[in-house]
Amino acid sequence: GSEVACGTSPTPGSTFGGATVVRLYNTNSADQLISIEDSSNSLKGTFTLKAGAVELVEKIQSDEIFAGSSDVKGVGVAITT
Repeated sequence: GSEVACGTSPTPGSTFGGATVVRLYNTNSADQLISIEDSSNSLKGTFTLKAGAVELVEKIQSDEIFAGSSDVKGVGVAITT
C-alpha cells in the first residue's frame, strides 16, 4: 500500500487495508499519541510515538489506528493469519 496520513479521531481511524502490521512514522517535531481501537470503537490502548520515530504496530485486521496529528504517516506492511 501507499503511506497515508493517520486520522486524528476515532471516526476516520484506519485499518490500513486490513494489515496486521502497520509502519508508523511521526514527521512532527513533537511527540504524538497513537490510539488503537477495535471494530466496535472500543479503545484497546495508546502509546506515545516520539518525534521523528518509526514504529511497527501489530494489530488485528479490523483494528483501527488514529493519531494526535495527521503528521503521523502509516502504511500496512504485512498481513498475517
